[in-house]
Amino acid sequence: MTDRPEDDMLAWDESVFRDERVLDADYVPETFMHRESQMQNLRYCLRPAVRGARPVNASIRGPPGTGKTTAILKLFEQLEQETDIYAVRVNCQVNSTRYAVFAKIYEEIFEMVPPSSGKAFKELFGQVADHLIDAERVLVVALDDVNYLYYDNEASDALYSLLRAHEEYTGAKIGVMVVSSDPELQVLGELDNRVQSVFHPEEVYFPVYDEPAIIDILQERVNRGFYRDAVPTSVLERVAELTAESGDLRVGIDLLHRAGLNAEMRASREVSVDDVETAYETSKYVHLSRSLQTLGENERALLRVVAEHEGEQAGPVYDAFHEATGLGYTRYSEIINKLDNLGILRAEYADLDGRGRSRALTLAYDADAVIARLD
Repeated sequence: MTDRPEDDMLAWDESVFRDERVLDADYVPETFMHRESQMQNLRYCLRPAVRGARPVNASIRGPPGTGKTTAILKLFEQLEQETDIYAVRVNCQVNSTRYAVFAKIYEEIFEMVPPSSGKAFKELFGQVADHLIDAERVLVVALDDVNYLYYDNEASDALYSLLRAHEEYTGAKIGVMVVSSDPELQVLGELDNRVQSVFHPEEVYFPVYDEPAIIDILQERVNRGFYRDAVPTSVLERVAELTAESGDLRVGIDLLHRAGLNAEMRASREVSVDDVETAYETSKYVHLSRSLQTLGENERALLRVVAEHEGEQAGPVYDAFHEATGLGYTRYSEIINKLDNLGILRAEYADLDGRGRSRALTLAYDADAVIARLD
């Protein structure tokens, strides 16, 4: 600190950030820390593809914010630079049907989206497989957030087509990596028998980062993202502590960014612990915000109804949902199951006096926080 307060204040055209992009949760770091064993296992799975054979399939599991997507992006970047393997990451939050998965693969291989008039799935699939055979190239597909395919009952069909492609198209070589952040999802157990019989993936688990690892990773972001001395050690330690409590590294990255913005609002050259505490009231909902972005109109409508009728039995909630959307009970129940699987709400059965059992719906987050992010 200097003797003159004005020396510690930012000018209007100054910033605490050296490179703000580094504090984007989707930024792929140059240095990928504390995931050496997982990366080694995934390279083992990909080694046959480098030799022109089908790769070993993999099931990548772990809680949100533990580096699974970053691992895929780093590996696929290396494959594209050093080999002629087609490496396609499919975001299943966005592409949650079998057709959408193959449309994304088609787009990556042919560098164009399928014709807007639409293709039948078999035609789309056939063009992809024929190209792989003619070009003598291997395809590796990462189904990121594959749990969304399960929620929409598309997982078995999508995986069946990928895993059995070589039976219908001799010479097609396709490997699959499924990536799941849902701890309750039984990746193999919830597939039908025709897929289970051919899907025997290598299991690669990404555990939650411990606090020392979080400090290492966030320190690297601070070094690249902030100017020197903008983030004191005490501030970084508090960010790491809150991140460890959440179990999601993305909370810490978002927290650093928002705390830096708070410091700038104060025209300060240094981020304070108070800036962190204020930012945490928003950053702790990172997972909720990202989940809500993936929901359709009817799913968001149900969530709003639950927020407005929190604690009530499923019957009154259904009545309000039906009035808002016109949808029937089957679709209502499907959406409840999906939101439950996503960890946004909890659906628990309870006994009603003389009326059997019914599900009580409660939010996993503060109702006002949910509604604010739906608006």
